[in-house]
Amino acid sequence: MIRAAALAAVVAGAANAGTLEGRLVTFTVETWDQREAPLLSARGRTVTVGQGVEFGLDPEGRTGGLDVVPVDVEIGPTRIELSYHEGIGRFYDSTFNGYVLRFETECALFENVVVDTVASTMKVTDVWAEVGALYINVSGLGYGPDSTLALDLEVADCPLS
Repeated sequence: MIRAAALAAVVAGAANAGTLEGRLVTFTVETWDQREAPLLSARGRTVTVGQGVEFGLDPEGRTGGLDVVPVDVEIGPTRIELSYHEGIGRFYDSTFNGYVLRFETECALFENVVVDTVASTMKVTDVWAEVGALYINVSGLGYGPDSTLALDLEVADCPLS
């Protein structure tokens, strides 16, 4: 009887768990020392999360000496993975230089975000969520063809917009 209750609790928890699958997301690159005065705000791209790589960014052309670093972004139901397919260098050092993923939702979509240090070669420590947006700060970090970043997410059971 106790095992059945424990199994029912686990199944109920999994049924209530949220997912990013099927959600509309806009991905952009931003660089700023003050959020209201960005040094770079790249052209955003919007897709529905599904199978495979959602975003493959390439340079867009310099703006104030800054440009987008080529990156591939794969979004799973509760995981985001970034990899760098070309180039080697260091991200411009500023208060925020990184990625913003804005999911179409009115609720607080992310309950927890953890860097998977085993699957990540980049030492990212500055990741936060605001309602349906996830901010990943890579300011000052190095990147290259062997660089990876994996984030495990606890996603709230928010309705799809």
